[in-house]
Amino acid sequence: MTAIDFRLVRDAFGRLVFTGADGTVAEGVVPVRAFPISAADEGVSLVAADGREVAWFDRVADLPEAVRGLIEGELASREFMPEIKRIVSVSSFATPSTWVVESDRGETTLVLKGEEDIRRLGSAALLIADANGIHFLVRDIRALDRASRKMLDRFL
Repeated sequence: MTAIDFRLVRDAFGRLVFTGADGTVAEGVVPVRAFPISAADEGVSLVAADGREVAWFDRVADLPEAVRGLIEGELASREFMPEIKRIVSVSSFATPSTWVVESDRGETTLVLKGEEDIRRLGSAALLIADANGIHFLVRDIRALDRASRKMLDRFL
């Protein structure tokens, strides 16, 4: 457990309140990941409502359990990015097309408006935006089954 020189609590409205070692208070702070996809467990900043950083953590896992729980809970409520594990079917290889996918949150349907809604993140990861603005992550194309890779290749 790491010794900390600040205090982080929820106020009556459910907002995070940061109190620094010098007594400065920032209400409504928001945790922001520095690298949400490539290094989600490393580099988290607490940002005040005015946009200034009030604290930086190299690793949230190193924080005391109570503080870690508050930060992880807030991040989970703000971040919704299902990870695609398998592509079940694609309605058409022309866009727009409807995809049925298995994600880490269950089976769902997404509508791909155009090939430009598929972005490469490094050599093996993809970010797919559906027509509703939900972003789906393919962490590693090589980890998908052969049929999923074949369908995906038609759009890349």
